[in-house]
Amino acid sequence: MLNGHGGNIYALAQRLECAPSDIIDMSSNVNPLDPLPGLVEFIVDNISSITALPQVDAKSSAQAFADRYNINPEHVIAGNGTTQFIYAIPQALETKRALILGPTYADYADACGMHNVRYDYMMAEESFDFKLDVDAVIEQIKDHDTVFICNPNNPTGALMLKADLERLCRFHPDTHFVIDESYLPFVYDSDQLSMLPRRLPNVLVLNSMSKIFRIPGLRIGFLIASGQNIEKFRPFQLPWNVNSVAQTAVDYLMKHTEETDAFIDKTVLLLEDQRKFMADIFKDADHIKLFPSKTSFLLAKLDEKITADMLCDHLAVDRILIRNCANFWGLSEHFIRISLKTKDINRMLADKIINFLHSI
Repeated sequence: MLNGHGGNIYALAQRLECAPSDIIDMSSNVNPLDPLPGLVEFIVDNISSITALPQVDAKSSAQAFADRYNINPEHVIAGNGTTQFIYAIPQALETKRALILGPTYADYADACGMHNVRYDYMMAEESFDFKLDVDAVIEQIKDHDTVFICNPNNPTGALMLKADLERLCRFHPDTHFVIDESYLPFVYDSDQLSMLPRRLPNVLVLNSMSKIFRIPGLRIGFLIASGQNIEKFRPFQLPWNVNSVAQTAVDYLMKHTEETDAFIDKTVLLLEDQRKFMADIFKDADHIKLFPSKTSFLLAKLDEKITADMLCDHLAVDRILIRNCANFWGLSEHFIRISLKTKDINRMLADKIINFLHSI
């Protein structure tokens, strides 16, 4: 179950005999900015919430999310990150055969494997910058009752347009489509790209607060679906699955809409600038190719004589961690993923990578 994940700052820190905070972590896809100003202070001021049990079903968190996005609260469940829902999906939906659009996040396949559910991959092609052919996907979906789509996709950064997603979902009304929008807030005009407003009965949307607000340790995620599908998940919800501190954070984030909107806008502008910055640096670099991305990370491929292990080991000496993508099904030992940071850090990383590649 855990083998599909990547960079581990704790293991590297132990290996280098340093503190995890000493590692420049460019393997984890969180916001390059610090958490939203005011959020940490609010949590500290309300830390006494840990002296009592949290709300057993996190209903207030689901209600706050529903109010923020104008959704029927009966169509929302709050959970211990989106991971909780991913691993419940095969059981809750009684999946018989799943289709996973890849290369992508390993937990979709791991969740199916945990419950002995058959799954198939449909891989986007490298020659098309890992963008999927929608007509080909429509054809491939037949005989599958559940489809997993990460949009924008991890690790490729490729984005499927809402019109294409709608076409897929409407063409197969009896198939469940799980749309993981964990990285969508990093994309410009994300509100217009989200499947949340569509309310299609066969669509289940996963929403994560961990990445965009840089609070992955709090484990906050939401499942948004039709009332009928939400009811299928209730038997699999553990009591007190969202801790008190996480519920406090949700309350703050959902009520401070002006601050959160401004924070997201600032993040999106920073990432747009840094994607272009990195693309310009690497456009004439030998031995490496960057793929277009719409989100907070960049997928890159190294020449055949250079492996991700070689580059990762080289960077680790300087306490820099990037994502070795060798364990993504459909990629190889030559792929890496870089999670963008501030301009100075991105420049430093780019210089180290290019110097290493020139030395080979």
